[in-house]
Amino acid sequence: MRTASVGVFKVATTGPGDVSGLMAMIGSGAIDPATILAILGKTEGNGGVNDFTREYAVAALCTALASELGLSPEAVEQRIAFVMSGGTEGVLSPHITVFTRREAERPAGMSGKRLSIGMAHTRDFLPEEIGRSAQIMETARAVSAAMADAGIIDPADVHFVQIKCPLLTSDRVEAANARGSKTATTSAYSSMAYSRGASALGVAVALGEIDSDVHDDDVLRRYDLFSSVASTSSGIELMHNVIIVLGNSASSASDFEIGHAVMNDAIDAPAVVSALNSVGLGVGLGVAPRATEGREFVNIFAKAEASPDGSVRGFRHTMLEDTDISSTRHARAAVGGLIAGLAGTGAVYVSGGAEHQGPAGGGPVAAIARLS
Repeated sequence: MRTASVGVFKVATTGPGDVSGLMAMIGSGAIDPATILAILGKTEGNGGVNDFTREYAVAALCTALASELGLSPEAVEQRIAFVMSGGTEGVLSPHITVFTRREAERPAGMSGKRLSIGMAHTRDFLPEEIGRSAQIMETARAVSAAMADAGIIDPADVHFVQIKCPLLTSDRVEAANARGSKTATTSAYSSMAYSRGASALGVAVALGEIDSDVHDDDVLRRYDLFSSVASTSSGIELMHNVIIVLGNSASSASDFEIGHAVMNDAIDAPAVVSALNSVGLGVGLGVAPRATEGREFVNIFAKAEASPDGSVRGFRHTMLEDTDISSTRHARAAVGGLIAGLAGTGAVYVSGGAEHQGPAGGGPVAAIARLS
């Protein structure tokens, strides 16, 4: 049976422009650049509207890969899905995770479902569509397309959907006003949450986690509506959504497997343990992942959120009231520290802003293991 094999490589970076680790792996033959499908990264910016480390990192990667692929940097950006999440507060460590995909025969003795990956793009959005039902429904269609690209049929086999989505700027708001249209918000920072939330609801619609009867007014209001596998990040560098679906497929010949759990709040350590255990990694509270049955820890991907009611398990927190540091930075640091302690490394992917991504104040957490 002809199918695909997915590879996963975690590479440390010394800064948003550092591509040396990736190029060394390409030079050694560990990674064939022609097979790179997606790159997810953590950069050390502030994660806000003016976090240009994301764009810098993508530009550096595209320039480096252009010569390897014989393409222009612009063509590389169209070919590969780049998702850079800004903010490495606390013990979080800057790094990239490279996903490759190539055709391969599934070995006759291989059993079970293995890691599969698919990618899709929405059309460009008008500024007034960001954070509204148009973004929700277009995202839902793109998620279905990415599932098909990954060869995943059952929504239950989808364990993480990473989306890069746009945000509003003053110029974009003005462009909408000039057409006689109003945007969901005039605040660039608030628009990040609207875009993340609408994108996550699109995932929930596509996977049947909620029905399609969702409206503009539900975004950032109906927190009972959410996806348990969506992870969305806003950026200034695009006007469409880039969707990466990660799951397991019986047709995959990958050496990797993915599983997930849902954190109910920012200190839900058992959920992180559950995610690690779901891919066969023996772990308990205070114990770093250990290989079991020939399995090796690769990475964790999670969302972090300051509980909108201002408390965690009955005790007040001040993340939403701190005018010096944004709540998303607090959340990344808190959840990043929790996950790093359980994973045994700070090189984990923790993204802030989990609107409609898991229950309010919580978020999805997915783990990838290598089967040797």
